Amino acid sequence: MEKFTTLSAVAAPLPEANIDTDKIIPARFLKTTKRTGLGVHAFDSMRYREDGSENPDFILNREPYRKAEILIAHENFGCGSSREHAPWALLDFGIRCVIAPSFADIFFNNSFKNGILPIRLPRDICDALMQDAQMGANSRITVDLARQVIIRPDGAEIPFDIDPFRKHLMLEGLDDIDQTLKRENAIETFETNRKKDEPWFPSIELDD
Repeated sequence: MEKFTTLSAVAAPLPEANIDTDKIIPARFLKTTKRTGLGVHAFDSMRYREDGSENPDFILNREPYRKAEILIAHENFGCGSSREHAPWALLDFGIRCVIAPSFADIFFNNSFKNGILPIRLPRDICDALMQDAQMGANSRITVDLARQVIIRPDGAEIPFDIDPFRKHLMLEGLDDIDQTLKRENAIETFETNRKKDEPWFPSIELDD
């Protein structure tokens, strides 16, 4: 998983509440177990017309938001079914941070596991950041995870809260597998000792 330290990027305003996982990535695209290739279908029903052409009114189809890495939305972002493909699609599109007043719990947890930083902020602050985001090419917002602040285009800083352990994992770029592999020596020691004490018990092999 890619480390998240400081992100300075274009922010895209998406002033809607209850954006569910089917809007983020429709069910018909859930046939893959790969984490890549889903970005083209992120927000598919909002980005494209019925004939497959782009909807020019959708924010992510307009410059400079085509390259947005920060998304600002309203309440209950990521509600609906518990599909991990939702953060996969956002990440593959290029989104590394989502700011909203609240998130669905499963989406919130899945985001951390996939290198996306979800930040909860009050609605009025999210609205202010959306105003910043409407500045187009000048809408760059900085997210400093180490300091736990969002820096607005005018230099004003907005603090945010994050669980200390999740902060550590994001800063170090550690997903669940990485956390396990960091204990590889201890696991191998345990397996070696168990082979001696319980030779009938199947062993665990850690692939490189």
